[in-house]
Amino acid sequence: MRGGAQGQLMLGADGHAYVVKFQNNPQHTRVLANELLASRLAVAAGLTAPHAELIEVSPWLIQNTPELEIDLGRRREPCLPGLQFGSRFVGGLMPGQVVDYLPEEQLADLRNLAEFAGILALDKWTGNANGRQAVFTRRPRERRYRAVFIDFGYCFHAGEWRFDDAPLRGVYIRNLVYRAVTGWDSFEPWLSRLESMPPDTVWAAAGEVPPEWYGGDLAHIEALVEKLLARRNRIRDAIQAFARSDRNPFPNWGHTPSQFHSVPWRLTAAGDSIN
Repeated sequence: MRGGAQGQLMLGADGHAYVVKFQNNPQHTRVLANELLASRLAVAAGLTAPHAELIEVSPWLIQNTPELEIDLGRRREPCLPGLQFGSRFVGGLMPGQVVDYLPEEQLADLRNLAEFAGILALDKWTGNANGRQAVFTRRPRERRYRAVFIDFGYCFHAGEWRFDDAPLRGVYIRNLVYRAVTGWDSFEPWLSRLESMPPDTVWAAAGEVPPEWYGGDLAHIEALVEKLLARRNRIRDAIQAFARSDRNPFPNWGHTPSQFHSVPWRLTAAGDSIN
């Protein structure tokens, strides 16, 4: 599969296809921990993310599958056996249609366009150091696509497990997806769910992470969870910093939907201050 972690598309014993990221991927072993923890939090908040699983890959399969290797530039090495991270392949074995890019007209007509505000809140909470990634899927005979949010590996700043609240990190590349944001209500119900997420939910998600994905040091993952819980009241500040950036992502802030809904998105005027 494309991407820096060099994931492999594999068929699981449960009959589902998974994008599998291996412990010795070129980015960092902790990327697997980030994927599992952040995707669990996304689902807990009601956001659309693929089902995530622990995938056991046997030494025999790696030894007998030449394609299961990691490209390290000047050399290649076999993928490591053991527990890996698996993200269920969007569309399954018989996909209707799955794409990673949509023209502007179709992007504006997404079934769950409003969720881009919710995933922005999660990315700001988890300190996603990468751009927000999404794919778009629709079933046969459906006209409109639905966004599915993928790739949480650079949450918590990839392998560094720290938080840098840079305004333009963790955001989607196209401003169009934020067009419908008119105020804090546009981030609901996801923002409130993140701000009030029970500590037990976060600890339970962290408890699913295999120790080998973070070097077996419980103190490190416990410190990560403690910092994450303490950041719940900083999500709005991070969103405000993005709002004030040169991207001007929320031109309709302070407007009502009736003020801009009938106007083509290309012509919407800049809105009021987010303050």
